[in-house]
Parts: sequence; C-alpha cells; structure tokens
Amino acid sequence: MIDIIVFITLLALGYGFGRMAESKHFKSIIEREKQFLSLLTFSERMPPANITSVDTVLVGGNVVISVDYFKRFIAGLRGIIGGRITSYESLLERARREAMLRMKEDAQSQGANMIVNVKLETASITKGKKQQVGAVEVYAYGTALVPIPTV
Repeated sequence: MIDIIVFITLLALGYGFGRMAESKHFKSIIEREKQFLSLLTFSERMPPANITSVDTVLVGGNVVISVDYFKRFIAGLRGIIGGRITSYESLLERARREAMLRMKEDAQSQGANMIVNVKLETASITKGKKQQVGAVEVYAYGTALVPIPTV
C-alpha cells in the first residue's frame, strides 16, 4: 500500500513540476517571439523577386528537450488505449518554437532581415532497453538574407 502512495505522490509531483516548467518555457517563448516580429521567415525556396543586393548565409537553431516521467507514463497509457498523445504534442510544439527562435537569433546576430527556405528536422533520442523516447531534438535552419550596404 505504501508503494502505491509513494508512486502516486511522485507522479503528482512530477506532473506539477513538469507543468510549471512547461508553462514557464511557453511564457519565455511568447515573449521572445515578440522581439522577432519584423524578421520575416518563409518556407519558399527562393527569396521574393524584388529582393536584391543581399548576401546569403546559412543560419540554424537547435534544441533538445527531455521527456519527463509523467509524459512518458501518460504516453504509455495512450499506447495501450490509443488516441492522441497531447503531452508529446506540447513537447514538440515547444521544441519547434524554441528552435525557430534560436535560428532567428542567429540570423539577427548576422544582420539578416529575412530568412528563406526554412526547414525543420526532428529526431527522437531514445534510452533504456525498451528504446523509450528520452528527449526530442529539433533543428531549424534556413538561408538568411543580409543586406549589402550601399556605397
């Protein structure tokens, strides 16, 4: 009986601290996204036709976010029952948005005002004998357009 109480207590603590950390990260992402509203990003391969006099540079942003025990536990239950695993969906959303922000920070630091051909790569990092998802990695990259100063 004590084992069940300890398990439920640890699960509840994991849920509470995990939600708190996730909420804090989402707030940070939202605040930082506001800083990059003027930095345009496009998935189109080529820049708009009216863009001239630019240098191009490859920019990227990478992030690895760990899966907490509670998310792994819920995903295991969903694997038995079936259905959407919303706990993993929020994890991937955070990772994608964070990777995009890091790519934009890289572009801004190099003087870019636009990024084209933006792509996202996603990988899961497994661990343990059952090859459970331990973390998710997202890499965002694109071609930054840096205006050439006129002389």
